[in-house]
Parts: sequence; structure tokens; C-alpha cells
Amino acid sequence: MGQRDIEMRGFIDKIAIFLLMTIFISFSSIVESHAERIKDIATFEGVRENQLIGYGLVVGLDGTGDKGISTMQSIANMLQRMGLNVRPNDLKAKNTAAVVVTATLPPFPKPGLRIDALVSTIGDAKSLQGGTLLITPLRASDGNVYALAQGPVSVGGFIGGGTGARTQKNHTAAGRVPEGAIIEREPPFTLGAQGDLRLFLHRPDFTTANVVAKRINETFQSDYALAIDPSSIRVKIPPEYSRRIADFISVIEVIDVQVDVPAKVVVNEKTGTIVIGENVRIAPVAIAHGNLTIEVKTEYQVSQPPPLAPPSAETVVVPKQEVKAKEERASLVQISGATLGEIVRALNALGVTPRDLISILQVLRKAGALKAEVEIM
Repeated sequence: MGQRDIEMRGFIDKIAIFLLMTIFISFSSIVESHAERIKDIATFEGVRENQLIGYGLVVGLDGTGDKGISTMQSIANMLQRMGLNVRPNDLKAKNTAAVVVTATLPPFPKPGLRIDALVSTIGDAKSLQGGTLLITPLRASDGNVYALAQGPVSVGGFIGGGTGARTQKNHTAAGRVPEGAIIEREPPFTLGAQGDLRLFLHRPDFTTANVVAKRINETFQSDYALAIDPSSIRVKIPPEYSRRIADFISVIEVIDVQVDVPAKVVVNEKTGTIVIGENVRIAPVAIAHGNLTIEVKTEYQVSQPPPLAPPSAETVVVPKQEVKAKEERASLVQISGATLGEIVRALNALGVTPRDLISILQVLRKAGALKAEVEIM
């Protein structure tokens, strides 16, 4: 073998190695594209929202307020707290509406921060257009006040016209007070108070919980994480992060995890929508599908009396019905699929509508050929 042949063979080997590395990198990128961050599939204990609710009054309406006695009683109580004694029966306030005020307290709220408040009528008020919400305490399920709401109400619509000609845009019996609620206190919770954290999966799964714990241990090169059940993972805080819990959580959140997706078919019978998961499989099976069409026609024939008929003769309408039944010839079609693409092509070969496909999927599940869970909405 000459020197030139040796150099040529070395050049070919380098090209082969380069191609193999390119394929490996491409394959790795494909695998990583299916990975999800832990922050997208789970949340830490305590990092959650809380619901607030309160009862208040909206004033300044243009005659579109409540007419009930309960709203008048609320106005009388408010004026009494301000030092004015007024009887509810003496009030006629069409410019006031009783409302329920709701808000969502974000995770780890701090006093002084502002959040949006939603305002909805509970009486017979027609519109909150142009109204102003009076100061309303917002309470949580424990009975404590966590925010105070007040400000102009934005309804995003209007009502115009009178009794004869009336026009309306959008829904005006509910509105929003943008940043109208001020947080006064935060719920009692200390992150990592017991020296560990807990992760809650959005979709409980034993396999995913074990994979999350394994990836956390691999990242920190120690057994800090342990899957407790299909929905929670306990993570011990390392000593070097005992005073930097936020840094520790930020490292965990960006860890990529291969999520195990269950085989599931979701069916919405109202809209005829069908969603088939990637892991769905169909065992070899033959299906015969045909449509039966029944047509009923009714023709009305009029029978009139002949000329010079007696006065008792009258015109008679006689209905004539015709019933036709037509059934399309059904042929057996064998379907099976190891991948989602094969299943879609096999089902499309039947040429059925989505609603017929729903029936076929239910029969396949009954026969044991559909290797997936069917969820009907």
C-alpha cells in the first residue's frame, strides 16, 4: 500500500468520524427536544395562588343600579359607620349596585403590591358602566383580610338607547378594577422551614416522579431527592444552599426531564374532536364500517269534489308517505399501528367522519384492541 493510499484512507476515516459525530449530535438534539423543564411539569410546595372574596358597593351609576331592599340596607349600614343614621326604606338609590369582588393572591405576596379585582353584580343592576367601587375588604377562606379593593370599574362595553331602541355591547353586569386591590398582608408560610422542599407534579405519575428525583440527584451528585408518591418528590436542601434557597430552586427548575406520557385518547363528543396520544397502539384487528341512510318523504295530495257536487262535499288533503332505506356496502379493513402516524393513516383509510370515528374507538376499546385509555369529555 502506497503513501497516497494511506493518506486517502486516513482522510476517509476522518470523514466517517465527522459524519458519525454529526448524526450523534442530531440524535441528541432530537432526544433533548422532547425533554421538559421541571418548572413546566411541577411546582414547589407553597408556590401557589390563593383566592380572595368580598362584598362591596359600586356607586356613580346612571340609573342602572339595584332596586332591591338588600342594597338599600347595605347603603344604610355604610352611612351609619360614617355617623349618619338613615332608614333603608327612605333610600332610593338607582345609582348603586351590590357586587361581589374577587381577586387572586399571587404566590409570596408582599404588602403594598397591587393586583386586579373582578367585580360582579349580585342584584338586578343592569350595568356597572361608569361606576366606582367603594373600599372593600377581601378575605381568604381563613376569614382574614389580605387585600383592600377600591377604584373605577372598567366593563369593556356599554348599554345605550331607551325602551324602544336599545343597543348593548359585551357584558356590562361585570367588570374589572385594574390594580385596584392593595395587598395588606401575606399568608403565613416559610419556604424550606423543615430543611427540605416538596415538589408537586401537575400530572401524577410514578415513572415521572422517579425520573425527576433521579435527575436532581445526578445534577447535585448526591441523594437529595426522593419520590414519595406519584405526585410529590421530597428534596433535601444541601448545606451550601441553606441560606440561598432561591438559588437552589432556580437550579432545580431548569433541569430537563424526559416525561413519561400515558397512552390516552381524549374524545369530545360535543364538538367531534379527537386527540390521540403518541404512545397509543392498536393491535391487529379488522373493521367493517358502513352507513345506513333512511329517507322519509311525505307528499300531500289534494282531492277536490267534482263539478255540481252536493253542498256536503269538501276538499280533502291526503298525505302520501314514502320510506326508502339505503345502506352502503361495508368492507373489512385491517388496521394496526405501532406508531401514531400508522394509526392515523389506517383510520383515515376508512374514510369516516369524526363522530363515526368516536364510535369505532369505543368498539376497539371494548374489543381490547385499543391499547390506551379513552377519556370522554
